[in-house]
Amino acid sequence: MNTIKSQIIIALLVLLVALAPQALYTVTMMEKAVLLRFEKVQRSGFEPGLYFKVPFIDQVVKFDKRTLTLDAEPERFLTKEKKFLIVDSFIMWRIEDEEKYFTTTGGDEFSAQRLLAQKVNSGLRDEFGVRTIKEVVSGERREVMKILQEQANTAAAELGVHIVDVRIKKVDLPDAVSDAVYNRMISERTRVAKELRSQGAEAAERIRADADRKRTEIIADAYRQAQEIRGQGDAVSAETYANAYSRNKEFFSLYRSLEAYRKTFQGGGDIMVMEPDSEFFRYFKDPLGKSAK
Repeated sequence: MNTIKSQIIIALLVLLVALAPQALYTVTMMEKAVLLRFEKVQRSGFEPGLYFKVPFIDQVVKFDKRTLTLDAEPERFLTKEKKFLIVDSFIMWRIEDEEKYFTTTGGDEFSAQRLLAQKVNSGLRDEFGVRTIKEVVSGERREVMKILQEQANTAAAELGVHIVDVRIKKVDLPDAVSDAVYNRMISERTRVAKELRSQGAEAAERIRADADRKRTEIIADAYRQAQEIRGQGDAVSAETYANAYSRNKEFFSLYRSLEAYRKTFQGGGDIMVMEPDSEFFRYFKDPLGKSAK
């Protein structure tokens, strides 16, 4: 009898050990969970800990409690100026109401992200449609993000989700528009460069003309000063010669004749045909310079 009881106890223990993984479950600090019975939510809002469920009847679905990031695909939006922009954005979100989240999305994270992306893109389309490119890119970008986050949170509450942040990573023009803008910028820069070059060439010509004029004036002024100095020197020379001649006419005449001889015969190979008794040789024959005639 005791053997049968022992066998029954052992069988029960084995059954309990086998059913334990099906009957016990844990919820960690990084998880949210819902308890389902026949595909209907029976319980939610679990605190971290160990819990019991009915084996093979109850089912536990767990979700990530942490903040998740949705990096959406770039989308085309039309601005107030009827120009397309390619906007690359991302969304930071977390599950707020796990029961509503499971009911609306079936607990599928990809479905939730798809619905969130649709709601955020709808808000972006509305906000971009009432603003210009300049306002979107620089002037009111922070305001757009604030309004967009508020609107997205209102819409995301239906999914049991809270939008932590919405950010625009990059705003680009379409390739065709970008090429047109770049070409227009190149043309504008080329025009400005040509204008600056023409202004530089004009300034260079003006500087050259002014330099040539100053050069001509300086050369003319220098020539005038040189002529004045030369004239003054000639005057002083003539006055000196005159004074010397007036003091001793004979010596002055001898000195000038010797100077004439030195300059005439300094070449060494010169030939002169002159009368021997000419006035030029008066000091050759007579040191007193009496006329040969």
